[in-house]
Amino acid sequence: MSSDELFMAEALELARQAESNGEVPVGAVVVIEGRVRGRGLNSPIRLVDPTAHAEMLALREAAADIGNYRLEGATLYSTLEPCVMCAGALVAARLRRLVFGARDLRFGGVRSKFRLADSELLNHRVDVVEGVCAAECLSIVKGFFDRRR
Repeated sequence: MSSDELFMAEALELARQAESNGEVPVGAVVVIEGRVRGRGLNSPIRLVDPTAHAEMLALREAAADIGNYRLEGATLYSTLEPCVMCAGALVAARLRRLVFGARDLRFGGVRSKFRLADSELLNHRVDVVEGVCAAECLSIVKGFFDRRR
């Protein structure tokens, strides 16, 4: 198992926790120098906060942990393609790398609808890797919405 798969497995566990809370199952971790420095699970309903996406919460925790809003050299692992808000935060935080599992065909801000994280129009570009543990990441989101319908 690669290190990308190991960290994505941790993000998947957070996504399962989000689902058990009644939230859309998305999990994210921020890794700096091989160590998880931030974790997040989707929590907009629980926290009554439209910005409480898994990625945003993981970024906030990592920044607080290292004492710097710039997360240069960091990698964020997310089970689902980040939305435009989260993609913008990745650029603002100066992340080095984003690794995500499944595309979000409705709201994806990194590949599906927009290419914000590595846009040549912005002053920073994030290296993007997609499809890590994609089948499992897609399955958890699809199952969640299938059960709700």
